[in-house]
Amino acid sequence: MPDSTPGSSAPFWFRSDLGVAAFGFTDARTDLGRGPIDGSPAEGPGVVAAALGGRPALMRQVHGADVAVADPDAQPEADALVLDRPGVVAIVRVADCVPIVVASPDRPLAAVVHAGRVGMASGVVPAAVAALRERGADRLEAWVGPRACGSCYEVPQAMADEVAAAEPAARATTRQGTPGLDIGAGVLAQLERDGVVAHDLGGCTIEDEQFWSHRRQGEAAGRFGAAVVLREGSADVAP
Repeated sequence: MPDSTPGSSAPFWFRSDLGVAAFGFTDARTDLGRGPIDGSPAEGPGVVAAALGGRPALMRQVHGADVAVADPDAQPEADALVLDRPGVVAIVRVADCVPIVVASPDRPLAAVVHAGRVGMASGVVPAAVAALRERGADRLEAWVGPRACGSCYEVPQAMADEVAAAEPAARATTRQGTPGLDIGAGVLAQLERDGVVAHDLGGCTIEDEQFWSHRRQGEAAGRFGAAVVLREGSADVAP
């Protein structure tokens, strides 16, 4: 695992540097906003991008499996952004869903992924991994951030069965003994099957007030997330 700094100063809760890429996960000290549709604050993405040394690239997250290329001048409808050039900071925003950074340790390629219940079951994580490999990435590592844990994320039995049919590792039972989902476990299982080395940062957004949580805070919840940037000169890294 690369050098990392858990408990970093704002805007990052966790920050790491691979050499080829640098990335970080934020917490509730910074609100990344919910996007242009509801008029949420736009300051957070700019703060995070400035801290990583690039221009912010966002997406309109729709709980699907589409992958787009990160572009500061566009905001595509997607749930994963692939990064293939320096100077751009790809950002994912969450508030109970799973934020993921995937990067190649030896090629200038990375991605951020938003994996909620529907997106995880639909295969957004394998889609992002495939997009990176199509661009030449061989070895990949992933960092899986804080999210609603299986002990807290209660859902109706039919919903639990539907998601578990798509990804059995996501089935869970809550502390109350009711049907639940562990989307993080589903993500980790998918990464393992795809041969990606995964680092689970842990943390439950519903339990820990250090993070935004829609289930805990409702419409008052902001958004935290993850961001990644490719280093200048990384295009010259030998494959």
